Amino acid sequence: MEKIILASSSPRRIELLRKYNFNPVVVKAEIQEKTMEGEKPEQIAMALAFEKASWVSNKFNDGEIIIGADTIVVFKDEILGKPRDKEDAFRMLKALSGNEHSVITGICIIKAGSNLKLVDYESTLVKFRDLTDEKISNYIDTKEPMDKAGAYGIQGFGEILVEKINGCYSNVVGLPISKLDNLLGKYFGVNML
Repeated sequence: MEKIILASSSPRRIELLRKYNFNPVVVKAEIQEKTMEGEKPEQIAMALAFEKASWVSNKFNDGEIIIGADTIVVFKDEILGKPRDKEDAFRMLKALSGNEHSVITGICIIKAGSNLKLVDYESTLVKFRDLTDEKISNYIDTKEPMDKAGAYGIQGFGEILVEKINGCYSNVVGLPISKLDNLLGKYFGVNML
């Protein structure tokens, strides 16, 4: 099987790939995450995934499969990145309480040393329960929200905040596995299972 390179140091993405017996080489892309005014969230996620994969692909040239991904949380046209501090995490979680938001992951797959490049995205709708201030504060005290887009991790303590999801669960974790398997199989001849 081709060597898989993950253009991300996200522990969640690494864990998801290892679950399917991929043992990716992890190379963190050193890019500036910039966005352009007027870009749609899907465009932003795909552009950042492409930048990550493209940066990493320049370090390889022997048919390796490079996977880049970027996950963003969107609520009422605002992109909720990783919180700056506890107050920012509280603000985000309070806004999401009782409401629906979108989790969008851009994916880019590049075969090193070739012109084969593919960019796509997955979107999942997530509805939060109505949360008390105490519940939000208790969650922030776990420290889990501090390195997560939207200030929560559905695969951890954050699952208690979620009432329901419509779409791909692993997308909310950070890598839409079903779509990734489909794209890898269809365009790169690599099957995850």
